[in-house]
Amino acid sequence: MNILFAAAEGSPFVKTGGLADVIGALPKALLKEGHDIRIVMPKYRSIPDSFKQGMEHLATTTAYVGWREQYCGIEKLTYEGIPVYFIDNEYYFGRDGIYGHGDDGERFAFFSRAVLEILPVIDFRPDVIHVHDWHTGPVPLMLRHHYGHNPFYQGIKTVFTVHNLLYQGIFPYVVLGDLLGLPNEYFTPDGIEYYGNVSYMKAGLVYADHVTTVSPTYAEEIKTPYYGYGLDGLLRSLNGRLSGIVNGIDTKLYNPATDKALNTTYRSNLAKKRVNKVELQKELGLPEAPDTPLISMVTRLVEPKGLDLVMRILDELLYFNDVQFVILGTGDPHYEHWFREAAYRQPHKLAAIITFDDGLSRRIYAGSDMFLMPSKFEPCGISQLLALRYGSIPIVRETGGLNDTVKAYNEFSGEGNGFTFTHYNAHDLLHTLRRAVHFYHLPEHWKKVAKNAFSGDYSWNVSAGKYTEIYNKITDR
Repeated sequence: MNILFAAAEGSPFVKTGGLADVIGALPKALLKEGHDIRIVMPKYRSIPDSFKQGMEHLATTTAYVGWREQYCGIEKLTYEGIPVYFIDNEYYFGRDGIYGHGDDGERFAFFSRAVLEILPVIDFRPDVIHVHDWHTGPVPLMLRHHYGHNPFYQGIKTVFTVHNLLYQGIFPYVVLGDLLGLPNEYFTPDGIEYYGNVSYMKAGLVYADHVTTVSPTYAEEIKTPYYGYGLDGLLRSLNGRLSGIVNGIDTKLYNPATDKALNTTYRSNLAKKRVNKVELQKELGLPEAPDTPLISMVTRLVEPKGLDLVMRILDELLYFNDVQFVILGTGDPHYEHWFREAAYRQPHKLAAIITFDDGLSRRIYAGSDMFLMPSKFEPCGISQLLALRYGSIPIVRETGGLNDTVKAYNEFSGEGNGFTFTHYNAHDLLHTLRRAVHFYHLPEHWKKVAKNAFSGDYSWNVSAGKYTEIYNKITDR
């Protein structure tokens, strides 16, 4: 069938998080299933020139933002067999960065309207429009209100995927008419009203034909007050209209057997992985110690990632255990400063690289023995899947997608691909870290857990099939 993906970001064009990885990988898996799959996203200034130079200008149209009629350029680039349409408007997207400009409500109201407005112009009528996160949440509602009378749009179904419920796109009441062009009939508790404001996230949840989120556990968690951020009642009411489907990764792009960023490529060979470990220790200025467990984190330095737990136990871990620790990432200045200072205190055991470096992140996955994700919440998580792919054994808290993809190692049955703990508690984390280090020094056990990690299927193949089932269901195929 014809499927249009609409999202605020997509890899490799522009990326701030896991949403972009999904947009970069899931359409390719759906293409293999025979769908005509296309993507639409904004044309940001930060998109590399190498991509911009390959874009073809297709047409110019307009899109309404409330009562305003705004310029809408349409440019096209076919990337790995998938047509990608870029919405061009310098006023909204010709700036540095993607989010946080103070007028994001207007920018993504324009983009949501443009997603629908360009369809006749590009001569593509989708069976399903699959929209992602709050930035495109208004699309299902706009389709219903602004285009429901138009024969071209009738019968088009929508799927809305929640990647992270924490970010909801909450804007003042005036946005309803002034930016979305909608009447007051939608400003109700059963509509898009949210504590006196307008919620773009709620628009997607209420008006899409089906709602998905990025893991089965997260789909259940967001029905509770702790994870639901005021939307748990609505999410519970969706019943069979809500599904949890675990993300995958691009196993061709992330492949230790072919990854040119690595010092030594390997498939499932722990000896070659250890070569990468020694080279990583050299690169980071740590003592070259092939037998010392190397624990890593590649993460945004923000509170939901469980960094407060790490800060609480890191000195104790490093002081009483023969381990090394490396962290790569940027984020909250409070965390950046703390980890820099910790590396100053423990220069022979801790390396803190406060930046983003894709090549180095791959070498960390390949060179580390264990990968730490003690998240307070984690809708799906991509990093633990990359770690498993590269044979870095995950140590995670049992939440969201971490709970669905990492299973605790059982020394009696030999099952499990990582180490887990349940409660958001620093000493539960410390105990689990020490348990992992214990088994690292028992080669017969470490080979089993590593084999389990290497042998998993982390591709999009299974998940793409589940999305196809949803598309078939809502279109009565």
